[in-house]
Amino acid sequence: MSWASARTFRHGVHPGDFKELTRNLPVERVAFPDVLTLPLSQHLGAPSVPVVSPGDCVRRGQLIADSGGYVSSRLHAPCSGTVRSVGPAHHASGKLVDAITIDRDRASAQKLQAMRPGDWRTQSREEIVAQVAAGGFVGLGGAAFPTHVKLTPPEGKHARFFIVNAAECEPYLNSDYRILLERTDAVIEGIKVLLKALGSEKAFVGTEDNKADAATLLRERLPPDLPVEVLVFETKYPQGAEKMLIDAVLHREVPAGRLPIDAHVVVNNVGTVAGIGNMYLRGEPLIERVVTVTGPGIRDPRNLLVPVGTSLQHVIDHCGGIHPETRQILFGGPMMGQAQRFLDVPVMKGTSGILFLTDQEVVERQEYACIKCLRCVDACPVYLNPSRLGALAKSRLYEDMLDHHIMNCMECASCSFVCPSNIPLVQRFRVAKGLLKEQAARERAREVAT
Repeated sequence: MSWASARTFRHGVHPGDFKELTRNLPVERVAFPDVLTLPLSQHLGAPSVPVVSPGDCVRRGQLIADSGGYVSSRLHAPCSGTVRSVGPAHHASGKLVDAITIDRDRASAQKLQAMRPGDWRTQSREEIVAQVAAGGFVGLGGAAFPTHVKLTPPEGKHARFFIVNAAECEPYLNSDYRILLERTDAVIEGIKVLLKALGSEKAFVGTEDNKADAATLLRERLPPDLPVEVLVFETKYPQGAEKMLIDAVLHREVPAGRLPIDAHVVVNNVGTVAGIGNMYLRGEPLIERVVTVTGPGIRDPRNLLVPVGTSLQHVIDHCGGIHPETRQILFGGPMMGQAQRFLDVPVMKGTSGILFLTDQEVVERQEYACIKCLRCVDACPVYLNPSRLGALAKSRLYEDMLDHHIMNCMECASCSFVCPSNIPLVQRFRVAKGLLKEQAARERAREVAT
């Protein structure tokens, strides 16, 4: 193995990392809440389909919802208890979605109903992928794309390289860092499993130089015969985006509108890799995850192991409550996180962090006219012209934005971060993209109808 330092991609921004609040805090387990709510839509693709009904008794680790299609994911009970309901509940997106609500059995020891995934060393690639699907694994970096789909490249395409994404470039968050430090064995086991599942010739583990100690630990623990290279990048945002990571690791560009597999690469978050390793080591499906709870607005920042379905309020109570001046709560980091309206919204598979910001951080700034400084152009990691796109969005010329490749925007918010005129560029782009997608869907429906 070789060691590389200060690799990175071109463009991007350098926000403060603010990771010191929880950087050195070991992961601790949260007590099981009395009620857990599991949305059927907490991954990309079709919602899960319930296989339980109100009144059913379930055990921790039991399947409670099956995949709703190929691009979908299974759900398992995070605790033993009784199904209270299957119906609408609050979602991190702010919408009401169907969910399974479970009342915890307070008398239960919460013993895991373990999976029996078998020995991956004797399994075929197809059998490993089926086990990953059975465990309900999705991308734990935030996107929550079903992992088994990534592990099944289209016919004629092959993942020559496998990249473990441990960049964790969002400020404040430390969940990936703590996984590297505390679950090293599970990470290594997961790499072994996924190398076989993909048939890849080599794996790379990429992290940033503010987590170099975790990279050193992993490097020391890796078996010498395992084809894995640990790389340390410059700390820069959005280094953790798939295309940026591939650029930094392999110096390959994924063409616009294409996927990493088109560059012969598959990328998975380190939490997902550790979870798959843990499934083979201990038989545990994806029923809990590491979450960084941090920010100036929470009294006792921590890194927590949280059962999926735990309410935001339960997490707040565990961390001593919030300060009176807390103004905003985000699921995720400050750059791409989702603001929350309700305290009963549950932690989901893709919830990597919960960030509490106060009046001091959430400041309403007056918007001024664009001064054509082009800082946004220098910052954009996918080489768009946010200044031009922002002007079109403000004038609601959404179709004209297609000619300027708006659909390639990854909504990383780098442009908004550097804008001296305080123009809410990424917010306008999200609205524009949503409207354009709706319009495209209506046109497809009309074509089908005719």
